[in-house]
Amino acid sequence: MTFEQKKTAYWIQKTHLLRADEYICSACGRRFDQPHIQCPHCGRHMTKSRYDPTWVDEAEMLDILG
Repeated sequence: MTFEQKKTAYWIQKTHLLRADEYICSACGRRFDQPHIQCPHCGRHMTKSRYDPTWVDEAEMLDILG
């Protein structure tokens, strides 16, 4: 394990209006259906999560179209 892999990262939780939440690793940017203790792709230990309310933008777009 290299020094880079020992650093921590966090999950970015994107909540969508019409589909399931997704979790994005802040270090490598890979997307997953659920948060893990460690990123399955880059191996960084996750310390926290950040909420990104994407559903608000999706609801606004549906309002404009409707």
